[in-house]
Amino acid sequence: MAGRRTRIEVVDEDMARILRAKTGAERLKIANDMFVSARRMIVSMLRAEHPDWNDGQINRETARRLSHGAV
Repeated sequence: MAGRRTRIEVVDEDMARILRAKTGAERLKIANDMFVSARRMIVSMLRAEHPDWNDGQINRETARRLSHGAV
């Protein structure tokens, strides 16, 4: 993708050690909780910015943002 800047974030070694000690199920729960939190923040922001939008519009825009425009 020409012109698109990428950003690589490196996990802190202490955090990596903590995550490696967790089970797969625990790591999946953390990832899911982060996704749910991000979705709630986006929905909240969109409701504040667009009080006239209905739930369908909010959900579509939330999905678009979470999928980086792929939806």
